[in-house]
Amino acid sequence: MPRLIYDYTKLELESVSFDQSLFKRKLKKALNSLLPYEIEQLIKWLVYFTSNKPHLKECLTEISINKGVY
Repeated sequence: MPRLIYDYTKLELESVSFDQSLFKRKLKKALNSLLPYEIEQLIKWLVYFTSNKPHLKECLTEISINKGVY
């Protein structure tokens, strides 16, 4: 069941990647609902996903500052 939540989170983030503020809001929501190991996987996926989306790179730094995970 948790894997479904992780997959849904990735789909949701992909669908709102056009808007940085919406992406950031969905990302914060995901960080509160995922398990720690899923957060680590999500961060790895985010690094890959945002590699060609410079407007979303700021979201990665916010995660590392607020959560201290990255």
